[in-house]
Amino acid sequence: MTTHPFPAGFLWGTATSAFQIEGAHDQAGRRPSIWDRFADTPGKIEDGSDARVACDHFHRWRDDLAILRDLGVGAYRFSVAWPRIKPHGRGATNDRGLDFYDRLVDALLAAHIAPFVTLYHWDLPQELEDEGGWAARSTVDAFVAYADVVARRLGDRVRHWVTHNEPWCIATLGYEQGDHAPGHKDPVRALRAAHHVLLSHGRTVPVLRHHSPGSQVGIVLNLVPAEPATESAEDQDATRWFDGFFNRWYLDPLYRGGYPEDAIDDRVQQGHLPDGELPFVMPGDLAAIRTPTDFLGVNYYSPAILRGEPATDGGAPRRIQVVADAPRTDMGWEVRPSALHTLLLRLHREYQVPKIYITENGCAYDDPIGADGQIHDARRIAYLTGHLVALSRAIALGAPVAGYFHWSLLDNFEWGHGYTKRFGLVHVDYATQQRTPRASASVYRTIVTANAVDSSTSP
Repeated sequence: MTTHPFPAGFLWGTATSAFQIEGAHDQAGRRPSIWDRFADTPGKIEDGSDARVACDHFHRWRDDLAILRDLGVGAYRFSVAWPRIKPHGRGATNDRGLDFYDRLVDALLAAHIAPFVTLYHWDLPQELEDEGGWAARSTVDAFVAYADVVARRLGDRVRHWVTHNEPWCIATLGYEQGDHAPGHKDPVRALRAAHHVLLSHGRTVPVLRHHSPGSQVGIVLNLVPAEPATESAEDQDATRWFDGFFNRWYLDPLYRGGYPEDAIDDRVQQGHLPDGELPFVMPGDLAAIRTPTDFLGVNYYSPAILRGEPATDGGAPRRIQVVADAPRTDMGWEVRPSALHTLLLRLHREYQVPKIYITENGCAYDDPIGADGQIHDARRIAYLTGHLVALSRAIALGAPVAGYFHWSLLDNFEWGHGYTKRFGLVHVDYATQQRTPRASASVYRTIVTANAVDSSTSP
């Protein structure tokens, strides 16, 4: 039996996002987001579902708060729905939307749970997308104005702010690959979108600090440690390419003041930037993006293994992500806690990130409710404890990690997968909205209470 303790004051929490759990899609003044439109498009969602009801958190938030209290967590990361606050994306503010989050924040504080607020978790108002979405520079101004309204209302009580969740997903999945809303397949538009998301982050940081003095402000990146399938030059170059495309394209502007030159060259080779210039970068943009923040939120799920093949037609080489012969979650993602350890030490050594929160870490497994009425999710428990052991070891080697948020509190609408993937510590019966804590919730409660993980709890 080995116990791995965490530092005094370590922040334990769980995480959700507005679109995935709230429901009430057309109530209290809310108007459609890009995900409402995307879900209404035939063939976009795996099970043909939508998030009109989701977990009905908009009406059942008090029940969900009771679950948080029972878990004993000290923080709850949730997102504010932009279409509830600015239903048209800009212009008039919807006070009924602000009232909902105002009540939630007050109730969390009364329960001694710190609200950890994310301003953007992918639900762009549809009317802004109709004007160009994140590929349009005007969306930067709209986001800053929206953030200003939220911070004015909640900034006297919220002490932790996240500007954006996973810019890579916003830009690449939404504007280049078309797997997420708004569903475009335009690499050049995706590059503009990525830049505008980062720019809106940088311009919002001082707004949050003005309305919420003394609070901590950061951004959340989904980061994927990459490694070559073999030691061949082709595989090593594919790994460099993936790291530049996925990780450094966001880390470098935030912490080094510019986009990585090799990744720009890769885009030139692919024909996305034929003259090697970034026409969407205006004077002052990179300085704004590099505005110092208090923390980096890291979402980690799985590593990537890369194989490269030489170009055969004069174009760019092929880069292929290899599926590991290893345990995988229902998402098909490899389970490898050691990669989290490696990632955190890299951020500490190469980017000198002052503080890190693990803002998402979790796994999708659909374990049935047993004859005893319990859900014995041994694989989720193993995933949780294994990653926390790796996290503890990284902290011992100097990684400045100040907290951990398990993804997710509840099963929810899992974007393009609809309701086919279950990440929650708590099972949700979508027909009845019955919440049933899994065995992993009990294990997590024990870890939170002890501020330590016992590796013997892993099956």
